[in-house]
Amino acid sequence: IRNENNFVQGRGNRTEIGTDNTYIMGENNTVQGYSRNNIIIGTGNEIENGINNAIVFGTKANAMNDNSIDLGGNQGTDILGERQAIHLMYGRQTTQGSETDSYLNNLQNNYFQPPENSIFYFHADVIAVRVGHTGGGDPPAGSVGDYASWVERGVLINQSGTLRVNREKDAIKSNGTVTDWRPRSDVSGSNFIIKVRGETDVTIEWNCYVRMTQIQTSVAL
Repeated sequence: IRNENNFVQGRGNRTEIGTDNTYIMGENNTVQGYSRNNIIIGTGNEIENGINNAIVFGTKANAMNDNSIDLGGNQGTDILGERQAIHLMYGRQTTQGSETDSYLNNLQNNYFQPPENSIFYFHADVIAVRVGHTGGGDPPAGSVGDYASWVERGVLINQSGTLRVNREKDAIKSNGTVTDWRPRSDVSGSNFIIKVRGETDVTIEWNCYVRMTQIQTSVAL
């Protein structure tokens, strides 16, 4: 019954209770359960419990986030997720001039949480565009369609449960009145955050496409 809506091709694959609308082609892959609309192609990959809409390729990739693309480049003897690339997206709409969090999949209070003893090089392509004016009185300077773009990048490490980030930012191209706009990556507790700052009474849409190159170790960093 639990595999009624799944397509599984290959040996040793396992779909736990609550897996639905999932495609697996390969060997020894696992979907932990209560997950929907996922694709796995390869060997020894795993989708964690409750993850939806993930695409997983290669060998021993570990999908930990909704709407992610995960590529594992491992030997069969490597640990799960030892070498992998992860593609994620953060988003937010802002109407204020103070720094605030953007969210993984634009879902409030949702963030990427690096596992212990892992290290990442991250590269975030960030774009923001003005879509409106929300305040009363005279509108702030600028026009709908003003935009700015940046690359936010650096190294993120989880050392035995303690997150640290070492980052830098490059402005790419912009147009219009965007003086105070900016992104900044940060950590808080177990969360990796991309903070954004817009402008008071200006409605700005943000999209942050994050690519991560991961090493997960079996030793304490």
